Amino acid sequence: MSFNHFDERGRAVMVDVGAKEPTHRMAVAGAKVFLKKETVVALQAGGMKKGDVLGIARIAGISAAKKTSELIPLSHPLALHSASVDFEVEEDPGTILVKSTVKAFDRTGVEMEAMVSASIAALTIYDMCKGVDRGIRIGDICLLYKEGGRSGVYRRDDSR
Repeated sequence: MSFNHFDERGRAVMVDVGAKEPTHRMAVAGAKVFLKKETVVALQAGGMKKGDVLGIARIAGISAAKKTSELIPLSHPLALHSASVDFEVEEDPGTILVKSTVKAFDRTGVEMEAMVSASIAALTIYDMCKGVDRGIRIGDICLLYKEGGRSGVYRRDDSR
């Protein structure tokens, strides 16, 4: 296996994608936030002191997708066509599944934008709920689906 982010002398480089044709790209990434059941109930009832937790987390995730190239050193700045963040809330066992979807018409994929988006949305939930639940944890950050580009479609197989 070879990595293309290194030159012939082993130095890190940004991959040259200038010769690639732009194509439609889409990626969906997820993250899971584990909270106490009581925290999830309060969050759904609008009882958090810091306000609309999921609304703020949604905006944070969308903003994060747009700033990915500033955060991940070798990623390319992309003109995103859309970014959205959705949540699946489960009182029992006390989880919030964050799902970020990012789309662009470009020369390179949007997987990192979707992953950064899901991660920051999850961290925002943590930040807004930590005053009532210090045991919150975040996990299962992963690419769920991607399409476009040379490698085509990828769909996560959770059987591993």
